Amino acid sequence: MIRHGSRRWLIAALVAAFAVSWFSTRFNQYYLGIAIDVGINIILAVSLNLINGHTGQFSLGHAGFMAVGGFTAAKLTLLYGESLYPFSLIVGGIMAALAGLLVGIPSLRCKGDYLAIVTLGFGEIIRVIFQNSQFFGAATGLTGIAKLTTFFWAWGIAAVTIYVIAGLVNSTYGRGFLCVHDDEVAASAMGINPLRYKVTAFVIGAFFAGIAGALYAHHKRVLQPDGFNFIKSIDIVVMVILGGMGRTAGVVVAAIILTLLPEVLRSFASYRMIIYSLLIIGLMMGRPQGLFVWPIFKKNAKN
Repeated sequence: MIRHGSRRWLIAALVAAFAVSWFSTRFNQYYLGIAIDVGINIILAVSLNLINGHTGQFSLGHAGFMAVGGFTAAKLTLLYGESLYPFSLIVGGIMAALAGLLVGIPSLRCKGDYLAIVTLGFGEIIRVIFQNSQFFGAATGLTGIAKLTTFFWAWGIAAVTIYVIAGLVNSTYGRGFLCVHDDEVAASAMGINPLRYKVTAFVIGAFFAGIAGALYAHHKRVLQPDGFNFIKSIDIVVMVILGGMGRTAGVVVAAIILTLLPEVLRSFASYRMIIYSLLIIGLMMGRPQGLFVWPIFKKNAKN
C-alpha cells in the first residue's frame, strides 16, 4: 500500500525537477548533462533492483531492454516528429516490457549462475539484432535524434520509478517478490507461483529500462548498438550491488556516485578507468553486502 507521505514526496520531487529544468538555461550545460545522466542511471539501477534485489534473480541483460526502448523511441520521433516525444517514451517502455516478457518466460526457469548466463545471452542477441537491422541504422545506429530530454524528464521519471517500485514492493502483491527472494519452495507451498512473480518483476524492470533508454537516446542524440553491450549491463549491476541488494535508497546513492566518479577522475586522463576500477574492487571487497547498509537505510531495508 502506498502511503500519503510517499505521494507528497513524489509531488515535491516533481515540482523541484520542474523548477530546476525551468532555470536550466542559466546552468553550465556540461554539469546539466551529467545531472541528466545521473537521473537516467537512477531509473536503470532502481528498475534492476526490483529484479536482482527484491526478487532475488540475477539478470545481466538490462542494457538490452534499454536498447529496445532507446531505438524504438528514437525511430518514432525521427519518423513522425518531436511532438511524439512523450508518447515515444511510453512506447519505448512497452516494447522493452514485451521484450522482457519474451526473455523472462523461458530464462526465469533457470536459477543463479545459469540465469545470469541466459539473460546475458539474450541481451547480446538484442544488441546483434539492432546491429544487423537496416531499419535502425545497422552498425552505425541512429543519428540526428532531437535533444528532447531535459532535467525534468530525467529526474521526474526517476522519482516516478522510485515511487512505483517502492510502492509495489510494499504492497500486498509486492510481498510475493520478497517471498520468492527468500525461499521459492516455501513460497510455492503457500500458494505463490514463483515464475509469475519473477516474470512480473522482469517485465516491470524492463519497462522502466526501456523508458531510460528512450531518455538516453534523446539526451545523447546518437545511438549505436555497441553502446548497449554486456559492459553496460554490468555497470548497472554494480550500482545495485554497491548500493545494497534490495535497498532502494542505497541503490539511488550508488547510482549517483558511480555516475559522478568517472567525471571526477577525468583529470587523470588515461589512468581514469584504472583508478575507477580499483575503487570499485576495493569497495566490493570491503563492503560485499553493499556500501550503504547503515542505520539510516536499515530502517526501511526493503523500501
